[in-house]
Amino acid sequence: MKRFLMTGAALTALLMLATACGGTGTTQPSDSNTTTPAPKLSGEIKVDGSSTVGPISIAVAEEFMKVNKDVKVSVGISGTSGGFKKWVKGETDINDSSRKIKESEVEEAKKLGIEALELPVAYDGITVVVSKENDFVQCITTAELKKIWDKDSTVKTWKDVNPAWPAEELKLYGPGTDSGTFEYFTEHINGKALQSRSNYTASEDDNTLVKGVTGSKHAMGYFGYAYYVENAAKLKALQVDAGKGCVAPNDETISGLTYPIARLIYIHPSKKALERPEVKEFVTFYLKNAATLAKEVGYTPLSSKQYEEALAKVK
Repeated sequence: MKRFLMTGAALTALLMLATACGGTGTTQPSDSNTTTPAPKLSGEIKVDGSSTVGPISIAVAEEFMKVNKDVKVSVGISGTSGGFKKWVKGETDINDSSRKIKESEVEEAKKLGIEALELPVAYDGITVVVSKENDFVQCITTAELKKIWDKDSTVKTWKDVNPAWPAEELKLYGPGTDSGTFEYFTEHINGKALQSRSNYTASEDDNTLVKGVTGSKHAMGYFGYAYYVENAAKLKALQVDAGKGCVAPNDETISGLTYPIARLIYIHPSKKALERPEVKEFVTFYLKNAATLAKEVGYTPLSSKQYEEALAKVK
């Protein structure tokens, strides 16, 4: 079944609705030829955070609740940093993150006895996109991206970036400041995390960014690769040149980290939450199925060894 990228309240409403019908848990074989019910899981698991990781968590939650009908998994999207603000207070069990946890977040969580387990779940390549109607740019350098997006940038038109490009207004769309994608992009393109021009249309909802870029021939935006894959019919992904030639984002270049803005993406369950059987089972289920479901929603899976190492941490 093709999955669609959804957001915020709609996601939570859909996931809660999916649990409305009751049922039994999974079964396991006994010594006889009959089957006996496995320990029945119940409860609620709260996931929040990155809009980039969100599609994978939603797909995992849907599949998990099919076989654990008394467990409710809600997936919210408030950005990596926005999600960590809730997670460090113990308001959520798992934070989806498109960057590593910060030391400041670790220390804040410790005040309430909360400790993170950092688990990679897939590769992502931050994708720089323009409208499918844009016919004058195929590749952009990291220097040109810095010129556009850096703090105090004076770029207003495409021609301001490259004299070979038209003197058309460059409309910009990108993640908000609570986004891990925003932090990663600004650090690797502008040279410092959170250092960015502010006069652009910002949103934690990547679908809003998709809509903005597709609505203008001369717009540009950036977000997680899965959102490009879902909208490839109306978006064009630019190749990125970091000094070694133009590289397009795809499974091979992202997993090989040859695409200049490729990265790992994570889930962060708290060790306290993992003491609850439903949370531990959900995280285990997540890692065992992440390769298939990450690919299904448009991300690049890790190697089998990487998933095994993550499962060993959970155990």
